[in-house]
Amino acid sequence: MRYYSTNKQSAPVDFKQATIQGQAPDKGLYFPQTIPSLPKGMLEHIGEYSRADLAFEIIRPYVGSCIPENVLRQIVAQAIDFEFPLVELSQDIYALELFHGPTLAFKDVGARFMSRCLGYFVNNSDKKVTVLVATSGDTGGAVANGFYDVPGVEVVILYPSGKVSSVQELQLTTLGKNITALEVDGTFDDCQLLVKQAFADRQLNEEIFLTSANSINVSRWLPQQFYYFFAFAQWPDKSNPPVFSVPSGNFGNLCAGLLANRSGLRVSHFIAACNANDIVTQYLQTGSYQPMAAVATISNAMDVGDPSNFVRILELFDHEFGALKNIISSYSFDDTQTRAGILEAFSRFGYLTDPHGAVGYLALQEYLKQHPGRRGIFLETAHPVKFYDVVEPVIGQKIPLPAPVKAILGQKKQSIKIGTAYRQFRDLLGQSR
Repeated sequence: MRYYSTNKQSAPVDFKQATIQGQAPDKGLYFPQTIPSLPKGMLEHIGEYSRADLAFEIIRPYVGSCIPENVLRQIVAQAIDFEFPLVELSQDIYALELFHGPTLAFKDVGARFMSRCLGYFVNNSDKKVTVLVATSGDTGGAVANGFYDVPGVEVVILYPSGKVSSVQELQLTTLGKNITALEVDGTFDDCQLLVKQAFADRQLNEEIFLTSANSINVSRWLPQQFYYFFAFAQWPDKSNPPVFSVPSGNFGNLCAGLLANRSGLRVSHFIAACNANDIVTQYLQTGSYQPMAAVATISNAMDVGDPSNFVRILELFDHEFGALKNIISSYSFDDTQTRAGILEAFSRFGYLTDPHGAVGYLALQEYLKQHPGRRGIFLETAHPVKFYDVVEPVIGQKIPLPAPVKAILGQKKQSIKIGTAYRQFRDLLGQSR
């Protein structure tokens, strides 16, 4: 498999180079030159596959010969070594729980897969790799956990001060060792801009070997396809494929689902479930894509005003607005509506969502009202306890603490506070050499 840049100005590379580089030299995102078709008969016999075997078959064509098959099988098995249950709320509404990994968020899969791929690629190398990642919430903790103590890899995580939940902050600031957390006095978009400036800094890249662990990196992005196959394997009526409602911030997760669908996975429709950061909702209504300044919400991991991965969605549809609009709908909800969604799901079905899952739940409900007879799945992307300060006042109850949260409570936060000026960030990176 070869990958080309969405800016079309860089030479194609293989999976190894795309993983190590993170972003193409022309600042585009890497995209597969061909989209593989599913093995014949896979969907008809999907229930006969183990999760590990299913995931291996999905990812193998994208990796090619860059990783031996026996090693790739181990990497895949370790990346998905937890449950992905499909929970029935009603005859028409299901939740796919993606929060049973070590940091209680869907991003555990991509972070674990990428860390193991990168660890394999840099093994026995005398050159240290510095992984840069901007986070609006869950990415930071997942990357910190996935890359913790990986030889030859240093991780620098940028997060917006005061705009992630207390549990999320502890997950990304308490590990130490090869993990450095930078607390930025700004928004997620400011964090993401600093990372992009670093990659565009030719002199810095000559001094430090940089790569990205955001979903712009193909090894973080591509494994997210697994969720949709795992959901379909549990779906009760395979002759009537589901609608997927995906809480969307940087749009890597939704794009991965669309890629799975293009490979042959049967899906009725996709919903981009957005909070007040509704740039894509507006785009699908008007055909005009207008980046905006990010707005802070209680579903903070979706607080993105210029989603990086949307260019991959456009690429997947050859930038044809009509084709894209046929398969994707989008709805946005403010914080008041999100809280109401949390309460409704809990009161009506006894199901507790986090704020991001609540947005997915509300969007699915809205779509089903307009399309009677359809059935769907919303992605529950994080454990509600990560947002206990939002969820508990809504439901009037305490959320039991899972073991991973108990383990970090009371630990000391380790972060370096910085502003949004690139020079300060660059100087810190230079000191890490």
